[in-house]
Amino acid sequence: MQSAALLQRIGQIAIVAKDVPRAAAFYRDVLGIRHLFDAGPTLSFFQLGDVRLMLTTAEKPEHDHPASILYLVVADIDAAYVTLRDKGVVFEDQPHLVARMPDHELWMTFFRDCEGNLLALMSEKRP
Repeated sequence: MQSAALLQRIGQIAIVAKDVPRAAAFYRDVLGIRHLFDAGPTLSFFQLGDVRLMLTTAEKPEHDHPASILYLVVADIDAAYVTLRDKGVVFEDQPHLVARMPDHELWMTFFRDCEGNLLALMSEKRP
């Protein structure tokens, strides 16, 4: 008999920002992620599916670095690319094919938030 997994799911991801209000405006107004609440000037919380996203300043110097890459799932990568580009997002590339799977193609494009953190849009295109 197998025991239940100790680690169940990701509950929250922290993204370090030098200027939390500026970053919060980017995630809320440009990316359109649902803003939950702020806790003072250095914490801002968002809901992205089942995961809570926390924007925060670095508590220690060793934490002051760009975040891991967040891959944001979109239904239509081409439309999302145009929408975000029109809002001023500067992309590092255009939507491109990453892999062909038996039942779909995996497409991605990369961009940086206003704090320099690398993000990606990803989409599964089906024939």
